[in-house]
Amino acid sequence: MVDLLVTYMEMLAPPQGVPLASPSPVAVVARERLDLSGYLDLYRAVGGPVQWDQRLRMSEADLETLLADDATHIHVLRVDGEAAGFCEFNNVGEEAVELVHFGLVPAFQGKRLGPFLLDHALCAAWSHRPRRLWLHTDTYDHPAAQSVYGGAGFKPYAQRMETFPD
Repeated sequence: MVDLLVTYMEMLAPPQGVPLASPSPVAVVARERLDLSGYLDLYRAVGGPVQWDQRLRMSEADLETLLADDATHIHVLRVDGEAAGFCEFNNVGEEAVELVHFGLVPAFQGKRLGPFLLDHALCAAWSHRPRRLWLHTDTYDHPAAQSVYGGAGFKPYAQRMETFPD
């Protein structure tokens, strides 16, 4: 088991202003329905360096059910057709939508693609008119995670030490 400092953040209103322009003419964000293999490949590419394992611990049947759920929305960033990152929302269509996963494949970090992906995915999530979007981040996440979330409009509302499987 490992103890991590977990920060909970929320947005209570959609992003204001014009959506961020793409930092690259070949970068696009779109909602996609990924099959199990495609999802796991992207999940591992993004989450491996920051020790994501939540989806890897799920049975294939449970993960396929989650991916097929209309309340699960996955927005994929593609750069020249290559999957470069994703945002995953759960409970879309309900009052509180969770941003469960967000990140970039390491080769695409540091190019302003993260804020672009997050901004476009948040606009899409807010189009379903939730009252609140929320997330949690922890000490294993990318060092810039909280500042990126803050720049997108998330505010911290709780912090606590939690124990997770190692």
